[in-house]
Amino acid sequence: MSSARKLFTFDGKFRMHRAGYLDSPTMAYETWGTLNSNRDNAVLIFSGLSPSAHAASSDEDMSPGWWEEMIGSGLPIDTDRFFVICVNSLGSCFGSTGPASVNPKTGERYRLTFPVLTLEDVADAALLVTKHLGVECLHTVIGCSMGGMSGLAFCVRHPEAVERFVSISSAARSLPFSIAVRSLQREMIRSDPKWQKGNYEPGDPPITGQRLARKLGMITYRSAEEWAGRFGRERSTDPSRIDGQFVAEFSVEAYLENHANKFSGAFDPNCYLYLSHASDLFDLAEYGGSLKSGFKRLKIEQALVIGVRTDILFPLDQQRELAQGIASVCSNTRLAELDCIRGHDSFLVDMDAFRPVICEYFESCCN
Repeated sequence: MSSARKLFTFDGKFRMHRAGYLDSPTMAYETWGTLNSNRDNAVLIFSGLSPSAHAASSDEDMSPGWWEEMIGSGLPIDTDRFFVICVNSLGSCFGSTGPASVNPKTGERYRLTFPVLTLEDVADAALLVTKHLGVECLHTVIGCSMGGMSGLAFCVRHPEAVERFVSISSAARSLPFSIAVRSLQREMIRSDPKWQKGNYEPGDPPITGQRLARKLGMITYRSAEEWAGRFGRERSTDPSRIDGQFVAEFSVEAYLENHANKFSGAFDPNCYLYLSHASDLFDLAEYGGSLKSGFKRLKIEQALVIGVRTDILFPLDQQRELAQGIASVCSNTRLAELDCIRGHDSFLVDMDAFRPVICEYFESCCN
């Protein structure tokens, strides 16, 4: 059984981790598979910053999801065995309450009046969805990129609600390099005259700032090794892309321009700012004063940490640190270091490398 996007509205005040609250926020989610009679086969997926809850196609929505080759009948996250839930992050713009949503108190969009968002809020809101679906304890929580930190927050804050954890290209906290990149991306958006301190019209967003932020993001999501092999110094062959001197002369420039144009206008800029900032704020060491103390709060019985050699946003050193920390409280912890050349985005595009590892994990759970 599968379903397209559904909405769950929490009845009451949702307390935010840092300060403030939301009145009756809505969470968008999708599910695949069937919850068994014991209610112990549910898998919760936290996405990266920009995806929606549409991780895979369904009978009601046949469009490909962002993890299409990973979720489904006979696939590594097998919907014949598991009830799979993907929640659109609180603060996003694909159905869940965020800065682009209307504040029920004012009748106007939240914009920058939205409270400070943290990944703890993303985790707590996802817990409300799982409880709404009748799931008291998850078989596995899976998080990719920003979602890995959201998933770790979930496991630390709600240890009674999860048995296993899979972290993919994530970390216990962001590196200064990653924070610096995201800071510059946010500045690009805020420097666009159309941003107007967050008060832009929905139909006229700060496109130029978004385009630049996306280009910088794409450079860090992939690897120099891939760029060299894929583009070299080839010139762009599309004359329509060259609208002046210094513009899109090389193929790699045209590639970045194409990706930037696809993203800009499709994701609300204020939502991007809030989620980007939330990624920087998360730090497992805040739970007890050190990473060691934070890891001690975990109660999981099995974990898998996956990293990629060419990932510069969440490099292998962070994967090793995360795996070692989890292993200090969970002996059944495995670290998988993959030799992919597509950098941080490998978990989205290099399915031949990731499918066997995820498949082996779920086989080990059920033996």
